[in-house]
Amino acid sequence: MMMRVLGLLFSAMLALSACATPPPEPQLGPDGKPLPKVYRIRATETAKIQYRMLDSVNSLREAAGRPPVQLNAKLNAAAATHSRDMSIQNRPWHFGSDGSSPIDRVRRVGYEGELVGENISETYETELETLAAWMEEPATRDVILSPKARQMGFSWLQEPNGKIWWTLVMGE
Repeated sequence: MMMRVLGLLFSAMLALSACATPPPEPQLGPDGKPLPKVYRIRATETAKIQYRMLDSVNSLREAAGRPPVQLNAKLNAAAATHSRDMSIQNRPWHFGSDGSSPIDRVRRVGYEGELVGENISETYETELETLAAWMEEPATRDVILSPKARQMGFSWLQEPNGKIWWTLVMGE
């Protein structure tokens, strides 16, 4: 009797496992590579993302023998303003729709230190994937690893379609 019950139970499990749907095949782009999955940022994740980026930047700076930087609320505000403006303009570049430069933007928010540099990106990738891409380019890597930098601002704007406009600002 026990063998019959176990046999029925095993058969039922086997039948149910055959009904399970396989995982969906990844969608492929024109180049044949899988399309990226959209990284969605919740409003409640702002501080977590900013501190994760700060920790990552400081780890890279430490490995390069550079002093750590601190998050600065004014530089965060300048970064947020520029991320919104790039979205409105629908292009990643360092000039605001009013012709403002990164220096103008940090002055407008009341930052009294000197601007070291600004890194920007238009992507669907996470902040750490974006940081990795910035580290691959000499000009953006130099901003992150500048020995003069002591303060950092970091912000973004995510559009409803998932596109993210990232801005990192470094100051003395």
